[in-house]
Amino acid sequence: MKIIIAGDGKVGLALTRQLLREGHELVVIDSNRSVLGRSLEQYDLLTVPGNAAALATLREAGADSAELLIAATSTDETNILCCLVAKRLNPGLHTIARVRSYEYAEQLFLMREELGLSMSVNPELAAASEIFRLLQFPSFIQRETFAKGRVEIVELRVDEGSRLCGVPLSQLNTITRVKVLVCAVTHDGAVTIPNGNYVLAAGDHIHVTAAGADLAHLLKNLGIMRRRVRQVMLVGGGRITYHLAKRLLQSGVGVKVIEIDTRRAAELAEALPAAEVALGDGSSRELLLAEGLSQADALVTLTGIDEENIVISMFGHSQHVPKIVTKINRLEYGSIFSELGVGSIVSPKELCSNDIVRYVRAMQNQMGSVLTLHSIAGGDAEALEFRVDSAVRFVGVPLRDVPLRAGVLIACITRHGKTIIPDGTSHFEKGDTVVAVTAREDAVMQMNDMFEQ
Repeated sequence: MKIIIAGDGKVGLALTRQLLREGHELVVIDSNRSVLGRSLEQYDLLTVPGNAAALATLREAGADSAELLIAATSTDETNILCCLVAKRLNPGLHTIARVRSYEYAEQLFLMREELGLSMSVNPELAAASEIFRLLQFPSFIQRETFAKGRVEIVELRVDEGSRLCGVPLSQLNTITRVKVLVCAVTHDGAVTIPNGNYVLAAGDHIHVTAAGADLAHLLKNLGIMRRRVRQVMLVGGGRITYHLAKRLLQSGVGVKVIEIDTRRAAELAEALPAAEVALGDGSSRELLLAEGLSQADALVTLTGIDEENIVISMFGHSQHVPKIVTKINRLEYGSIFSELGVGSIVSPKELCSNDIVRYVRAMQNQMGSVLTLHSIAGGDAEALEFRVDSAVRFVGVPLRDVPLRAGVLIACITRHGKTIIPDGTSHFEKGDTVVAVTAREDAVMQMNDMFEQ
């Protein structure tokens, strides 16, 4: 598929990496020639320097023959205008605009058809929603949802002294007392797609597939159910903070925001009258303690600087804050930071690019193609959702007889609304939704890609 990406920033780069891996033809537009040069050095693509909203630039990029345009420049207005102009040039073009300003959210919802937008994405709103979900079950490091919310893959850390230590996976369900499946394990930076003989050890990060309705029972039976989050400290007063604080307050959770900028602190205090807004430097340990960090149920670090977020989160960890969520833009930090066991990591650009990639896959609508995809284990493994149709091989064959490729595991099957955590006797039926986990480097685009030829 020919895809144009307008804007070669954080979201644009994340999209470039994923879409090229899936075999799409990319053209990238940016006004900064040096930024485009960096992308040319790393990836096999075409670049066009210029204003992404200008008709001449879009013509040069081939918008008249493209199938999808993704406008992800740093300016909302440029993104909207880019989509409008490209749509006029090519009425059959699908267009996606990144729009960050919450002032535009309602207008875009009402005017999407008039503007010719296929989809709009908001990285900050997506990040706020993800953090809110993580705070609902603070024991989980990450949560990924499949099968319209019926199935989740959650990440847990096996701590020293945990009842999971020394347990073979074949015996795990005797402890959890609900049917679950460990589909990936990370230990010392290495990812394993395990079998039943794998023995859990302290320091393991396990990715567990379970029915959404069983999550609370899973935590209770493992003895790691944490108390409900009632008071949250948010460090940094950007867009994510606004969206997240609004949702937390609506759900009855107390919110304290620490913001260093006087003007922004005043804006937040006016926009969020039920929140407590403190003016000061969130990286100051003395200020954090004075504002009640030790009494908070959760700390969320949302400044614009990754290093600052990491340091503040590590201090929160030293103060035994039960739940910590850290916003990170540079993914290389994420993989290192996750090994420290400090808490959850959220990357707005990755959330945004994943939403767009899911739309691209829906456009392709191939037989047996991926419906949704989530990166797990710090990006070293993927969880993919498929629909079983007439093109899928091995329908009706017990899984123990299905020749899965190395590094692939069937994590869950959903049939007629019922969740099946599979074993060797389980099988596929036409119409099933299947979740598979793979640590393979080559992209799995269709369900048949999981099987040996």
